[in-house]
Amino acid sequence: MSEWDAWIGREDIRRDRVSNELATRWLATLDREAAADSTVPQGLHWCLCTPDAPTATLGSDGHPRRADSPESWMPPIPLPRRMWAASKVEFLAPLALGADIERRSAIRSITAKQGASGPLVFVEIDHETRAEGTLTARETQSIVFRDAAPAGAPPSPPPDEGHFDPSAWDAHRLLIPDEALLFRYSALTFNSHRIHYDLPYAMQEEGYRGLVVHGPLTATLLLDLAQRQFGDNALTSFAFRGLSPAICGEALHLALRGDCDSVELRAYSADGRSIMSATATA
Repeated sequence: MSEWDAWIGREDIRRDRVSNELATRWLATLDREAAADSTVPQGLHWCLCTPDAPTATLGSDGHPRRADSPESWMPPIPLPRRMWAASKVEFLAPLALGADIERRSAIRSITAKQGASGPLVFVEIDHETRAEGTLTARETQSIVFRDAAPAGAPPSPPPDEGHFDPSAWDAHRLLIPDEALLFRYSALTFNSHRIHYDLPYAMQEEGYRGLVVHGPLTATLLLDLAQRQFGDNALTSFAFRGLSPAICGEALHLALRGDCDSVELRAYSADGRSIMSATATA
């Protein structure tokens, strides 16, 4: 029996509302126009039912200290670093402005592994999002916990001399994420993880060469590319996996190919390194 088995099935229920103000700020962050009808494009659900831990309960990295919350529904895994590694989403109905939202989350599995850099713990969480009682999205989210970076470890190296070639893709967008974009997305998701806004912390404590672009922000940008190609709320499924961090101020290439039955999406760095892989159906 695993030490974490008692946490399997533990639930969390949160409520929110798709307000005009939230939708307007989210669209402004992505430089998007509002839809012609009362719906909002896919991806806004990651900005709903956000964490609301008191500031006094945050740890040195900006995340809530799990050990301080014995009643929390998340297990007190002792590994300090966490990241949103992957998600699989089914889109069942569009979100409409003004809709009351309920998100029910439950821990599906907790798996300990030994990686090249040390121990890892993967937590899979099932989310169901309902709007006015109607199921609009199902998602399985994978979170990975790992050990802290070794003391004195140098920051990750800059991109090498390679380059990304968009010629094999049907759609391509070049974006350079800046501090304002990261700040706005942190505000939209109430994300206080310091790797997204505190440069000395990101470099000296966690070993990155700059501020880190949020994984769900990169996923949202890939969703946005798909919606520019196929139209808003056209996707029925979307799955992504983070492969390496995207860094603020560095070129981010967003690419798409395929038709409605099978869509492949990727995010690449300037040197052609894969940052995120994704698939979708419309």
